[in-house]
Amino acid sequence: MHAVPGGTGAVFSSDYKTSRSALGRLYERAKASQWNARTDLPWETDVDPERVARANAERVGGYSPGMDVTGTPAERWSDREWLAFGVESHNWTMSQFLHGEQGALVCTAKIVETAPWIDAKTFAATQVMDEARHVEVFNRYLHTKLSGPRYPVNPSLQSLLDGIVGDSRWDITFLGMQVMIEGLALAAFDFISGFTTEPLLQQMLAYVTADEARHVAFGVVSLREVYAGLSAREIRDRQDFACEAAVCLRDRVVQAEVWEHMGVPAKVAQPRILGSSEHRSLNTKLFSRIVPNCANLGLLDAGDGWLRRKFAELGILDLDNSCSVDGLSTVGR
Repeated sequence: MHAVPGGTGAVFSSDYKTSRSALGRLYERAKASQWNARTDLPWETDVDPERVARANAERVGGYSPGMDVTGTPAERWSDREWLAFGVESHNWTMSQFLHGEQGALVCTAKIVETAPWIDAKTFAATQVMDEARHVEVFNRYLHTKLSGPRYPVNPSLQSLLDGIVGDSRWDITFLGMQVMIEGLALAAFDFISGFTTEPLLQQMLAYVTADEARHVAFGVVSLREVYAGLSAREIRDRQDFACEAAVCLRDRVVQAEVWEHMGVPAKVAQPRILGSSEHRSLNTKLFSRIVPNCANLGLLDAGDGWLRRKFAELGILDLDNSCSVDGLSTVGR
């Protein structure tokens, strides 16, 4: 049990006109795209965690590409120990997806309460159903195909979720969850789908990715209207939040808990991973949705371009701004 203090009260809309056509289209797509996690996936598929770990390592160039293990306990690991690391890494990844989906469930319920427009409330209600289904599917995958969720929520992710849920500004819930966390999740699902050969996971991620694309679009479409009317100081506050969220999301990818479990102190593993060119390349892939959408919202270059410089310092800005993703462009997948 983890309780988050603070937050804000519910908002009732007195205007029932659905005047935002983009949100209306998303709502129609959401209604037509519901799926059943229990009956629409081949749960009879045999999943061997070691076979999955071997296949994953072959596709991405090793169990831990990008970390110099010289002088660490991992320098002496046998093939069997590296295989164990791969199994743990996969479990950690799926566990964090599960925790993140519960976070999305809580945050989207808050959006239903706090969004000022009826269009946003009705779409957010469909996302609540989506997130409940995602919790169900990752929970079942972990418990029936792996060894259960072995890892608690990553501290960086928990810190970010606490900040989103506890903030009294309704648009921060959109920015933190729909644009930042869901944007990273969408890119991560795309990335994993590109190399995994595990058929059940492939089909799971295909369904979940289609849902997540709508969720990211929901955030971008909603915030464009809001942020166009904010003052320079208010925009800078949102830039600060986006930067803090990016740090949390970047740091959680290090999988410090897995290294600790395998006997390598996190304080040794983390700086080596963050400083590697391979990790930087991974981060640009994982932030491939976040950076363009921050540009779409006017955050990346607002004022003196502070957020662009911060993203560059974090090593997540190898993207050309011209690759900007329109909020509705991924909805039809």
